[in-house]
Amino acid sequence: MFSGRRPLLYSFQASLPRLPVPSVDNTITRYLESVRPLLDDEQYNQMEVVANDFKRDEAPKLQKYLILKSWWATNYVSDWWEEYIYLRGRSPIMVNSNFYTMDLLYVIPTHRQAARAGNVVHAMLQYRRKLERGEHAPLRALGVVPMCSYQMERMFNTTRIPGIETDFVQHLSDRKHLVVYHKGRFFKVWLYYGGRHLWPSELETQFQRILDDTTEPQPGELKLAALTAGNRVPWARARLKYFSQGVNKASLEAIETSAFFLTLDDEAHGYDPDKLRSLDLYAKSLLHGKCYDRWFDKSFTLIAYKNGKLGVNAEHSWADAPIVGHMWEYVLATDCFHLGYTEEGHCKGDINKGLPPTAKLQWDIPLECQEVIEDSYMVAKEIADDVDFHGCLFDVFGKGLIKKSRTSPDAFIQLALQLAQFRDKGEFCLTYEASMTRMFREGRTETVRSCTIESTAFVRSAQRLDLFRKAADKHQNMYRLAMTGSGIDRHLFCLYIMSKYLNIDSPFLKQVSSLLKPHHIPHLQQVLQP
Repeated sequence: MFSGRRPLLYSFQASLPRLPVPSVDNTITRYLESVRPLLDDEQYNQMEVVANDFKRDEAPKLQKYLILKSWWATNYVSDWWEEYIYLRGRSPIMVNSNFYTMDLLYVIPTHRQAARAGNVVHAMLQYRRKLERGEHAPLRALGVVPMCSYQMERMFNTTRIPGIETDFVQHLSDRKHLVVYHKGRFFKVWLYYGGRHLWPSELETQFQRILDDTTEPQPGELKLAALTAGNRVPWARARLKYFSQGVNKASLEAIETSAFFLTLDDEAHGYDPDKLRSLDLYAKSLLHGKCYDRWFDKSFTLIAYKNGKLGVNAEHSWADAPIVGHMWEYVLATDCFHLGYTEEGHCKGDINKGLPPTAKLQWDIPLECQEVIEDSYMVAKEIADDVDFHGCLFDVFGKGLIKKSRTSPDAFIQLALQLAQFRDKGEFCLTYEASMTRMFREGRTETVRSCTIESTAFVRSAQRLDLFRKAADKHQNMYRLAMTGSGIDRHLFCLYIMSKYLNIDSPFLKQVSSLLKPHHIPHLQQVLQP
């Protein structure tokens, strides 16, 4: 760090500290404090009794085993978090788990769909090459403290593979192709030519060939990707029964071993200030699309709309949103400020007419499998239709004014949310805000419980400034505790998992699990039954 040399991406990995296991006393005290605004006196007194019983009876043994785990595991939380929160979930990952990233709202460098996809895919390949060589600068908190880069390793060449009881994440070494979906057809596109990456102009040519292809989808091909959007068990069984041999196996393998997945969407989306719902429809399209035009199991699906707008739908088990955001910022900056476009909107560079043609993937999908695909589609469509999204662009002021007022922008927003919730519903609720723990090796996230005694006092007080300051300071302190390994939710989560492994019944942990983030714990009772 002080040698004057430019450190590589993984230069600090070995020196990062391990995530510490908080003391049971501190976790219980902070937990009781967090639920106090949500419980009446009788409920709180009952919770206090149950918590103290847990601290005296079950907690010492669970904590001892958790500390033992922390000595041999790189991170005492992350492996269980990935397994039980993500991979063992049997419900659809579309909407429930996957997340999306938008394009630049006000800028479209070109309206040519193939050209925009060509530049961005090339920029992603550049990013991947730097990632493999460790040439990206390591991220640092406040520009000083190095953060863990482990999650970045699985950004490309990665797929979530469905299983009957649990999924697993398949990560491969350098993959030389991607798979493109357009109007119900899947195409395999090679990313290398003569030992080098295809240039943006060459990629544009290949993508334009796909856009110009007028062949019809094969039977069952149109909605095939709906299998990745529905429940996991039917998908796992269908994969074993219908995709384990012949052309189906070869084509599925092409998708699952690709660098990433690209959808050349036949719709136009993006923010249009003259269309009230444009941002809403854009977000919904990125989140779930038509339920069959994104491969939700890939580490990410790049979506290129026919008007040149872009977006990403990312699978969540392998990494958290800031990791994808880091890649996306690099890609958009490279696209707009480095690669650029011609005056006609095409990619710069010569057109190579000697490129091998794209290969259309072949399928032989029997009627029984088509019925499974349709069932998965109906499950996914019901979820998608239930998504009520409204995005609002707020441009009256931003974080600059908030900072001038000597207030944390994050605390300001969280207090505004508490105020809005109370004005709308007349009550408070448990609130989840994610913070990162990447200052520790293989750290992922921790919960900040932003509904506090101080925030509720501010909301009830007709918004007194002194109480606002007190609530904002409290929130900032909680965020610092979460970032530095003193959060409560991951500790409670691991105590709960340990209790299931050791067949220890804990009324307190049962109550805690019932109050955790709804989509995080629903399946734990089933998958961890002794």
